[in-house]
Amino acid sequence: MDLINAFILTAASSGWVLLVMFAVAAIDAVFPPIPSETVLVAAAAAAAASGALATVPLLCVAAALGAVLGDNLAYALGRSLGTERFAWMRRPRVAAAFGRARTSLSRGGAALIIGARYVPVGRVAVAASAGALGYPWRRFVSLTAVAAALWALYGAGIGILAGNWLGDQPLLAAAIGVGVALVIGVGIDRVAAARRRRRAADAPSAAAETTEMAEVAG
Repeated sequence: MDLINAFILTAASSGWVLLVMFAVAAIDAVFPPIPSETVLVAAAAAAAASGALATVPLLCVAAALGAVLGDNLAYALGRSLGTERFAWMRRPRVAAAFGRARTSLSRGGAALIIGARYVPVGRVAVAASAGALGYPWRRFVSLTAVAAALWALYGAGIGILAGNWLGDQPLLAAAIGVGVALVIGVGIDRVAAARRRRRAADAPSAAAETTEMAEVAG
């Protein structure tokens, strides 16, 4: 365990961590199974635990830049290939996410683009749908930049809290930080799902009221 902790302490302050963070954040925006949040939180926790807090701002910059690049790659793929080209895009959960993204983007999309950064499948669906729908690219870039910056600060913040709490155990700090981030992520996903179910339940009643009013007026 001491050897692992020593390795983490050394790695936390090395330059290659920034390159890994940038690459993982970029790939994750196109291929959701890559765990960019996990890498960000773990790296920030290890940096805080090792006293290498000066690395954290650079880590945030690397994560944010990678996220913006990845989101715009997904946008470009959506624009050129659509949202049904690959088999994984046609899976029920992913296809449903694309459908919701298209509906919300047609109404404006700012809150959706920023909020989707915290939902792995959601951010891919939103970015690709934005490209497929011809969402204004300059507006998309500005919104993804804001979303990426907030997301990087959020992940690093969780890592720093865990690292400061368990300063002499960077491995445990990283594990706890990742666990907290996962719990928050699941919470966000469930809140979003509950809101979708509520809107779906309200839609028939709203339609019925409209029909009833039309019949009365007629």
